[in-house]
Amino acid sequence: MHEAEIIELVLGLLVVVVLAVTVSRRLGIPYPILLVGLGILIGLFPGMPQVDLAPDLVFLLFLPPILFGAGFLTSVRDFRANLRPILLLAVGLVLVTTLAVGVVMHSLLPSMGWAPAFALGAIVSPPDAVAATSIAQRLGLPRRAVTVLEGESLVNDATALVALRFAVAAALTGVFSLSDAVVALSLVAAGGVLLGLAVGLAASWLLRRLNDPPVEVTVSMLLPFAAFLPAEELGVSGVLAVVSAGLLIGYRSPRIMSSETRMLGSGAWQMLLFLLNGLVFILIGLQLPSIMARLSEYAAAELVLYAAAVSTTVVAVRILWIFPATYLPRRWSASLRARDPSPPWRSVLVIGWTGMRGVVSLAAALSLPLTLPDGQAFPERSLIIFLTFVVILVTLVGQGLTLPLLIRGLGVADDGGGDHEEAHAREAAVAAARGRIEALAEEWPQHEELIAQLRVQYGHRAEHLGDHHAAGPTGEPEQELLDHRIIRRAVIDAEREAVIALRDRGAISDEAMRRVERDLDLEELRLEA
Repeated sequence: MHEAEIIELVLGLLVVVVLAVTVSRRLGIPYPILLVGLGILIGLFPGMPQVDLAPDLVFLLFLPPILFGAGFLTSVRDFRANLRPILLLAVGLVLVTTLAVGVVMHSLLPSMGWAPAFALGAIVSPPDAVAATSIAQRLGLPRRAVTVLEGESLVNDATALVALRFAVAAALTGVFSLSDAVVALSLVAAGGVLLGLAVGLAASWLLRRLNDPPVEVTVSMLLPFAAFLPAEELGVSGVLAVVSAGLLIGYRSPRIMSSETRMLGSGAWQMLLFLLNGLVFILIGLQLPSIMARLSEYAAAELVLYAAAVSTTVVAVRILWIFPATYLPRRWSASLRARDPSPPWRSVLVIGWTGMRGVVSLAAALSLPLTLPDGQAFPERSLIIFLTFVVILVTLVGQGLTLPLLIRGLGVADDGGGDHEEAHAREAAVAAARGRIEALAEEWPQHEELIAQLRVQYGHRAEHLGDHHAAGPTGEPEQELLDHRIIRRAVIDAEREAVIALRDRGAISDEAMRRVERDLDLEELRLEA
């Protein structure tokens, strides 16, 4: 394709993304499902140029910002509190799925060999970071279930990609060592986390000293690549490096970014992630023609058998794994039962059914080498890519469309924990503001009229939390206006510090803090209007 055709194609796809997302919201269908379907239809349209998704495009352009954005918005408190179930899914389930798919595929097609079969298992083992959370959040799942799904999707790619690396190495060399693989996995994971934290600390130092919101937002958009690229060059996990940097920057953002930077960055990042996510899912669908063109050597019945076996294994292993992983540790440990009672089986089943695969799996399949060292073709490479596409389609469309029915049928609903925490944060903010107002009354006795207004305003908020009216002083002399701004900003700072303190103590989640923080940022920006 010529450069002009590529530009026209990208612009056309962006238009399709906008229209599809708008339609999906009206129909109540998760947009990843609709975009994949439209991508397939567009790819099959006569005269449509063949689009081949380059693995580097996913791993270097799409994946880092998507993972960084997810890490930034993840509650560190909730992630740490649910670390055990997250790791059981992101590490344990990924490895078990890799083994199960490998065994099933080798049994059906012995000529594939063990290493390529396990490579297929590693490729289809991790649920997608975007698909799972975008669908789960819209369906009103309990907050803890969403946290576990988000945390799993942040970490599982690293496990799967390391497992894939060893499977491919075994296929190329014919040598595999389990002990070496375990040690390497630990080192790759630890190295990625440490590098990501180092990048996050350096970025925190820089952002704290910048005072230019557009520059700060640009720096934040470069951070995913600043973590991912060095990690990959050093041979450690770029995925975990990006996630660690995102978690750290997200946790520190209330203290290292100004209100203007947070508001500007929120809009810029929402737009960037919207476009990237939309393009990712429509590009998945566009791959079908090129994938099917490589399968002329296989009979249709064989393809159906292999696809059904692998898809069923992927779905079944997740459900069979999640119940023992949830309940057996509590059965064995009384302290765990007391500290963390068993969740309802309905919520566990919903998490088990929320295992949609996405673009990382497809990119991993496309990244398989074309040939072995002896010049022979990589065993069943085209079949692996096809089966990966089918698993994505089956899990994304099949599970994604049936998930709302399952949730309604089981009666699973949001427990309202996030709303309670937000209310708690607002109460603490108002209490801190009223206390600061009394101190300011002594510091600024010449502005008793404003102090009285603030007393009434925050007294009203205490009675009716959620009503936010911050009318800036008008018609006053310049010096008095400046004084009023100082007083109002001091009150807002007291509110913000009270909310951050609650977050730091673990009394509220980062999500609840950010809801209140957004209102405070808007109020502070209105002072400058």
